Amino acid sequence: MHVSRNKWSRTSCGLLATLLLTCGLGAAARPAQAAETLLNHKAPVFTRHDLKGQTINIARLRGKVVLLNFWATWCAPCQAEMPKFSAWQKEYGPRGFQVIGISMDDSKAPVQKLVARLKLDYPIAMGDVKLGNLYGKVLGLPLTFLIDRHGVVRGEFQGGSDLKMMESMVRELLEKK
Repeated sequence: MHVSRNKWSRTSCGLLATLLLTCGLGAAARPAQAAETLLNHKAPVFTRHDLKGQTINIARLRGKVVLLNFWATWCAPCQAEMPKFSAWQKEYGPRGFQVIGISMDDSKAPVQKLVARLKLDYPIAMGDVKLGNLYGKVLGLPLTFLIDRHGVVRGEFQGGSDLKMMESMVRELLEKK
């Protein structure tokens, strides 16, 4: 039986949420601690076009601190944190910070509608299984990576995240050269 990525992702997101609640971790996510973590490793390189047709090449973002956020339109925790990412882009962008959103939706139309409604001002590209696999088999959303100026992953956040802790890490990474 064929299961679309969207249905599979919703199911895995629901299972992950149930597991987190069962384990007592609650809604506030902690930095991800997967068996095959990308922490302290070079971020996998990819090139995509954003919703406006501009090229996103993560390798060309060396020298900037990058927040790479995998999300989907049906994911409530994703929608809750995206306006904060947009605010950070405005505040920290001049200091060398770049937010990149990767929608794991199956089609652009709902993504474009949500981006317009939330008035997001950072690049959003469409993801797929291949890109998700590069970043450790993206199974649950949201999934956010903080990448330092040298292209090394310094933070992984799975699920609805502690945005204060994440922002603190962003500030810390911006201070390092």
